Amino acid sequence: MATQASGSTDFLKNLGKIYAFYTGGFLAFVILLAILEQVGVPNKVLGYLFVFFTIAVYAIIGVMSRTAQVSEYYVAGRSVPAFYNGMATGADWMSAASFVGMAGTLFLLGYDGLAWVLGWTGGFVLVSILIGPYLRKFGAYTVPDFMSFRYGGNFARMLGVIVLVCCSFTYVTAQIYGTGLIASRFLGMQFEIAVFAGLAGILVCSLLGGMRAVTWTQVAQYIVLIIAYLTPIVILSYQKFGIPIPQLTYGNAIMDITAREQQMLQTGLATAASLKPHIQPFINYTPLNFFAIIFCMMIGTASLPHILMRYFTTPSVRQARVSVGWSLLFIFLLYFSAPAYAAFSKLEVYTEVIGRDLTAIRPWLFNWGELGLIQICGKNATNIDAVIAACKAVAGHPGVVRLQDFVINTDVIVLSTPEIAGLPYVISGLVAAGGLAAALSTADGLLLAIANALSHDVYYKMLDPNAPTARRLIVARVLLLVVAVFAAYLASTKPADILAMVGWAFSLAMAGNFPALIMGVWWKRTTTAGAIAGIIAGFGLCLFYLLVTRYFPGYGVAYFGMTSLLNPMTGAPVVDVAKAMTLPNAMEVWPTLAHPLANKVGWFNLTNIAAGLLGMPLGFLTIILVSLVTKAPSAEMQALIDEIRKPRGRTVLQEKT
Repeated sequence: MATQASGSTDFLKNLGKIYAFYTGGFLAFVILLAILEQVGVPNKVLGYLFVFFTIAVYAIIGVMSRTAQVSEYYVAGRSVPAFYNGMATGADWMSAASFVGMAGTLFLLGYDGLAWVLGWTGGFVLVSILIGPYLRKFGAYTVPDFMSFRYGGNFARMLGVIVLVCCSFTYVTAQIYGTGLIASRFLGMQFEIAVFAGLAGILVCSLLGGMRAVTWTQVAQYIVLIIAYLTPIVILSYQKFGIPIPQLTYGNAIMDITAREQQMLQTGLATAASLKPHIQPFINYTPLNFFAIIFCMMIGTASLPHILMRYFTTPSVRQARVSVGWSLLFIFLLYFSAPAYAAFSKLEVYTEVIGRDLTAIRPWLFNWGELGLIQICGKNATNIDAVIAACKAVAGHPGVVRLQDFVINTDVIVLSTPEIAGLPYVISGLVAAGGLAAALSTADGLLLAIANALSHDVYYKMLDPNAPTARRLIVARVLLLVVAVFAAYLASTKPADILAMVGWAFSLAMAGNFPALIMGVWWKRTTTAGAIAGIIAGFGLCLFYLLVTRYFPGYGVAYFGMTSLLNPMTGAPVVDVAKAMTLPNAMEVWPTLAHPLANKVGWFNLTNIAAGLLGMPLGFLTIILVSLVTKAPSAEMQALIDEIRKPRGRTVLQEKT
């Protein structure tokens, strides 16, 4: 034990040197691959080298950080400096959805896509002011730990575990799906096999060392991720406008897009119906839904267990606060660039793809067309002949690609921008490695959150309180494996709602965790009965709204008074409910997205991704009302809550060693 401890202090002292050396090595590796590409090494080999080299490095860090100590496994020994914890949180936070999907969403929605960026960034301000430092001062291992201590007993703990598993599991499935998408494109594997290959990369980082291994691999993954995200847009910005700072040239790109939009409308390359102006607000969301999404993403971020867990790993309360500040900076670097990424990408598509002769389509399109992610004239763009045949079937087609003929999956935007812009393949490989780092780091954090809640809260605290350390860690590892394999199996079936699921995770966390956490820290009068009733009511309503609007829409209309959502532009109903209810499949359950009512009905014209907006206020209201009519918590508990709010002094909960 002593040798392990001294080894780990040496490691902490030399962190700066270690990661500087690592970053230099990574850049040298990218340059080496660029040279190999010039020499004529085939692209497929470069793709393999990129993916294998980066995963191998994470694996080495993961294996070197293996541990047999409980506090190291659950909270990295509470010894992670604020700066590195901020970086690890950045990687933990920036999922495949942020890296791959964020710019794609902005590409598709234009101004309305900013709701996601604003919400996700703002959430960290709430973490630093309302929750993070207090949980650190309390000294828990998991979020349900806090719930159990504050609200006495295992019922509150069990509810905490249920909320945690519901929001983390949908989210981790989406991450594993992301690794599968990247691996299938750059390794040329079948998607189903690629998902399990991605899973191997995830498990190598987290299985042996738990939180300790995940922390140090996440720092490494953040470095890869940010270099990969910024490189292509810095190059594009320099090529187009002569300034290598994309955030400054973003305005010029927007002006060019607006001019090109007008030009496309005049020359018949786009119709008013198919073209959404990039800078016009409230085309896709009504103002209510725009702000509801910002609000749900903000509060959801501040309630997600795998993010709150990161602040358990700092040496002190003060470091926990500082670390949130660093997280915000590292996340800002990516989110500040995402709108620019979307703009450069859109400009390239509008100038390089739209208006091209069908016979002159660039070959990169077919790589994605084969995966079914790019369609031209309604058919997958697998090769030139297929495209020409598909467009011949369209009446009066002019023989050039028009905007209304071209459909691109939003997840492809970031991964294909280097190819659209004609940059060398090594840049595409770099972006893929970054996307993989983003998906792996978040998946690790989520799997760890689920497995730790099951092993620490359910197994150790409820089933076998006297379990020895070795057995606790074995149980934690076995559960991690089981959850991971199940999530990968689910991802390999390509569920249709994969991106919606990520949005749902935020609403569920917000309705289930936020009221109980906030009231637990900030209102001493909150009672056990109040918190339990509040979690059940808020989480229950949120889950009900999500499930009914998506999977039981007919029942929502028939029995729960739901009406059609309204079109943001015209204010007209999106679907004629009376007519849809007469159809034979109106009352179908678990329907596909093609169902006339799925995701199109609700209360107050609120989209289901913002369901937390119904659940959270009900949670707060229930907690306040029930607490006021039940007996106040003991004087001892109230004194402890005072203690939690003081930054100095000892940690409230001491671990039995």
